[in-house]
Amino acid sequence: MAEDAVFTVRVEEIAAGGAGLARHGGKPVFVEGSAPGELVACRLSEERRSWARAELLEITEASPERIEPRCGRYGLCGGCNLQHIRYEAQLAAKTAIFKTAFERIGGFSPPEPAVFPSQPWEYRNRMQFHRISGKMQDAAWRGGENGGAFGLKARKSGGVVPLADCPIADPGIREALRQSAEGGAAIIPPPGKDRFTVYARGGLFLSDGGKRRGQVTLLNRSLTLDAGLFFQSNGAMLERLIVDLRDIAAAGAGGLMADLYCGVGTFACFLADLFPRAELVEKNKSALALARENLAKTGAGAAAECFALSGDDWAARKTGAPCIFIVVDPPRQGLSPFLSAWLAVKGPPLLAYVSCDPATLARDGGILRRGGYELAELRLYDFYPQTAHIESLAVFRK
Repeated sequence: MAEDAVFTVRVEEIAAGGAGLARHGGKPVFVEGSAPGELVACRLSEERRSWARAELLEITEASPERIEPRCGRYGLCGGCNLQHIRYEAQLAAKTAIFKTAFERIGGFSPPEPAVFPSQPWEYRNRMQFHRISGKMQDAAWRGGENGGAFGLKARKSGGVVPLADCPIADPGIREALRQSAEGGAAIIPPPGKDRFTVYARGGLFLSDGGKRRGQVTLLNRSLTLDAGLFFQSNGAMLERLIVDLRDIAAAGAGGLMADLYCGVGTFACFLADLFPRAELVEKNKSALALARENLAKTGAGAAAECFALSGDDWAARKTGAPCIFIVVDPPRQGLSPFLSAWLAVKGPPLLAYVSCDPATLARDGGILRRGGYELAELRLYDFYPQTAHIESLAVFRK
């Protein structure tokens, strides 16, 4: 196609990442901001040999799934990309993306996933903001957009979008944003950091630039959090996931369990009491120290051993009794080739894989299946409504 070509296409579905998928001359074209079924005019913005991207210019026939976005910053801010689609249609799109990943990348058809919806708004307990400085901050002040010195990353540039509110944020974060926009000091960027995190739930408010540590209650248990360390961003969905993990782990209880990529010990705090012994593996030493502290509160600390190692190093050094159950919660990159191959050969009878990326889960799932595992269950937890992010749990049995 010619550079900046304008053309009309029919959007077929939502693709991984959240853009609408259409075809022009047989070539897949991704149109951000479109909805399933609609006819749109768009302009070519990027073309590769096997696919292209196009900018949405006009909606000729709107989709019945299209709705008015709730946020005034939608389209500018990079946080959300599905607010223009009904929530039920978002879930359907994510389910289709999830299943397709296994077929295209894993090379097999997965079981039908159970889908657990979230509260669509005010669900997000943990958010990462970016400092606005220099001329950017001056422009924000003059525009009356925000009285603060921070915001969220812009969708189409390297800039930062200032904001005085965010409808997906926990009410505690929303209130802090409003106060900061009015000149208050509810959210203070820490000195020397361009990026910082806040966490709010049930009256607790933590921030890199203020009170960093505090107690959050999950399923009637208290855990210590640090705003500077990773923690799941949707507390209600996390509780649902923990309940399910405990039911799954109980079927393999007895012997040794391991929690790989354990973070601050969230899963182990609810699973370790089912097993006589537990091993926690986390290369971030600060997170692992907090995991020890949290385990001690549950009474399971005495039977748990912590390893400040990567999953690869733990597996390479693993000796003694084999694990009967392992839960893994890797980053978006998924398992390393070494660890997935090691688990395929030496893994436990029962493996729970918590994933934040269907593509890497499907890839790793293919390796595990070739090693003798069966993908017994799939569950999709919608931790991030209004976005294309997909969190899931896959249960593998040998």
